[in-house]
Parts: sequence; structure tokens; C-alpha cells
Amino acid sequence: MPLFGYARVSTFEQDLAIQETALRAAGCQTIRSEKKSGSERIARTELQVLLDFLRKGDTLVVTRIDRLARSMKDLQDIVHELKGRGIALKATEQPIDTSTAAGKAFLDMLGVFAEFETNLRRERQLEGIEAAKGRGVYKGGKPRIDSDAVRKLIADGIKPAHIARQLGISRGTVYKFVPKIDAAVASET
Repeated sequence: MPLFGYARVSTFEQDLAIQETALRAAGCQTIRSEKKSGSERIARTELQVLLDFLRKGDTLVVTRIDRLARSMKDLQDIVHELKGRGIALKATEQPIDTSTAAGKAFLDMLGVFAEFETNLRRERQLEGIEAAKGRGVYKGGKPRIDSDAVRKLIADGIKPAHIARQLGISRGTVYKFVPKIDAAVASET
């Protein structure tokens, strides 16, 4: 039964070496790695490549379940897909065996805690942003659009498509700056 490893960290500053070493020690000859957030499966292209490659009788190996998924639904979807295709799931640092009732229950509990941890991190982040705003430290992102330039070009009679091309923004963004015609005035004309 071939073993295929998957390693993931959330940011470019983090290192994959520890996970990759553990996966090689577990017997994985093929390892797919990526530096992506675990909150959205669609962004994890290396995981998808590996899932598409796996065949019946193969085993997907991760170091911990939170490297595979950060939400209960995502984890359940992946496990359901693997089980339906006859692929086993193993974690090197946790007693995961999806072929037993106890292993499945343990997997579900770990998934709940991974999702809980993600939700707590988001709450702490929002609290930190609110506190920074209260101190006047956090002002949000820097404006990416020169609104004065857009308004000037509109006033000069330049068409929105030309403004968008000139400033490297979308036409929809330009239209946000176009003055609205009062409905009462428009009906009189």
C-alpha cells in the first residue's frame, strides 16, 4: 500500500522541513507541500493534485489533521471522498485510522478542535484590530485608488473605460465616482 504525504504551513515565513522529514520517516516517497492557509480548500492546489493522483489502496499521510483541513466540513468532505475511493488516511502524530469506529471518532474530535482553534484565532484578530483602531494605530489598508484623479478625469469629460485603462482600475470602480442623477430631475427631462 503506497504512502503519499501532504505537508502544509499557513505562511511563507513558516518552514515545511519538520513535516516533510516526519512524512519521509513514515515511509512516504512522494510528498506534496504548500504554503497556503488551510481555511479554504480551493486555494490548496497541491492538496488537490495529490487527491486527484491517489488510487484505491493508497494511503494519504499527514503529520496532524489540522494540516489537512481547518474546518469540520472540509475535513469530513476530504475523509468522505477518500473513503469512497478506497484510500486510507493516516496522521503521524495522532492515532488516526479511518477504517475503525474509534479512529473515525477521534478524527472527528480533532476536526472540531481544529475548527475551534481557527475560530478563536479569528476572534482574537478582530479584537486586536478593534483595540488598535481605538488607540488610533490601525487605520486599515492604504487607498489603492486616487479618488481625486478619478473625479478630475470625470469632470474633464473622459469616458469611464478610458479612465479605467489610464489609472489601471476597473470600470465598475470608476462608475462609483460618477455623480448620480437625481431621479426627480431625470424624470422631468
